[in-house]
Amino acid sequence: MKIKLDENVTTGVIPALKKFGHDVETSSEEGLTGKPDSDIWSAAQSEARFLITQDMDFADARKFAPATHHGILLLRLRSLNQTGIVARLTELFSSEDTESWGGCFVVATEHKVRVLRG
Repeated sequence: MKIKLDENVTTGVIPALKKFGHDVETSSEEGLTGKPDSDIWSAAQSEARFLITQDMDFADARKFAPATHHGILLLRLRSLNQTGIVARLTELFSSEDTESWGGCFVVATEHKVRVLRG
């Protein structure tokens, strides 16, 4: 899976995602830090990448309707520390069928995963 990490997702997760065979790029690497969400979104879509973010601006499943994009994982974790984010993403990518998330709108909390498909 081709993945784009939004700037609000720790780069500490990159080694784990790469271990699972994913191609990971960050918005920071591309000079998109501090840029509008529309720029992040455009970059992810033009590169056919699944976006992982904590940004609630991407939370509207009507605006980001499943099957109209390459996929979004919205992390809704209580703890925003890097260790917790890495642990939860590692758990998700090792236990869930994340390959089937392409084109989906996915919301993950500490204990639940909701996948909206088109």
